[in-house]
Amino acid sequence: MNRIIDFTVFCVESYKQAHNMTGKAVVKTFNQYKVFEYIKNFYDVLHSTGQKYIVEDIDVYIKSRRS
Repeated sequence: MNRIIDFTVFCVESYKQAHNMTGKAVVKTFNQYKVFEYIKNFYDVLHSTGQKYIVEDIDVYIKSRRS
């Protein structure tokens, strides 16, 4: 379980840097669009990709949840 937590923190930090957001704003967005659940459910696939791909994938996921 720690590996998923560590990876989730990595995703939050990566997203924060890529979008020039605060940690609090990222957590709010991730909670609103259930990104934390997405990261947990797709950890096996996501953790083997690069940082840029992860951020882009989260963007696509959030966009799909807005519609």
